[in-house]
Amino acid sequence: MSQAVAVEVIKAVPAMLWVAFAALVYFTLRSALVPQLARLNSVKTPMLELGFAEQLLDEAAAKSEVGTPPSASERRAAVSRLQHAGEILREGRILWVDDNPSWNMPLIRLFRQLGMIVDTPRSTDEALADLQRRSYDLVLSDMRRDTEQPAETAGITLIEALERRGIHLPVVIAAAGFDPRLGVHPGIFAYTNAVDDLVHYVIDVMERIKFGTAF
Repeated sequence: MSQAVAVEVIKAVPAMLWVAFAALVYFTLRSALVPQLARLNSVKTPMLELGFAEQLLDEAAAKSEVGTPPSASERRAAVSRLQHAGEILREGRILWVDDNPSWNMPLIRLFRQLGMIVDTPRSTDEALADLQRRSYDLVLSDMRRDTEQPAETAGITLIEALERRGIHLPVVIAAAGFDPRLGVHPGIFAYTNAVDDLVHYVIDVMERIKFGTAF
């Protein structure tokens, strides 16, 4: 080997050593890194699923009994809060009692998209049967239901039935025609006729549950 070639080889040694070191590190850690990268790539976060959130809120306002449409700023605020509350809402359980559950389908789809379980009984009796089979974090209810009598106060009937059975769950009344001037039952956690407010109440309840704040 000539002196010139030897000099070039010596110059190349540090670079070769770095390549060898990098290859050693890669193959040593590869078995640990690859599963982690695969897991990260497979995770679907709530933020990635919220592309249609504003559209669903508008659909809910147009279709459901909770019919007051949010303004643009109110809609953005609700969607922004949903984005930040993804982990809090995941695996939460909602019992939504309404004799016309199809009216609430846009919001049901939105909550389910965020990993929540939403069951939709049509009457107080169906709701009580569901509560015997499964636990829930909160109850959403309309006020009037033609599936029971008296229809006009079916929401109150549900609350009183829960109290008689010792079931203590936050109940949010979601109804366009609810008039608090007629009196508010003490068992009502909140009431609203606006879809964005309903989103905020669901997040409020789930935050208190996840952070251990008693009702």
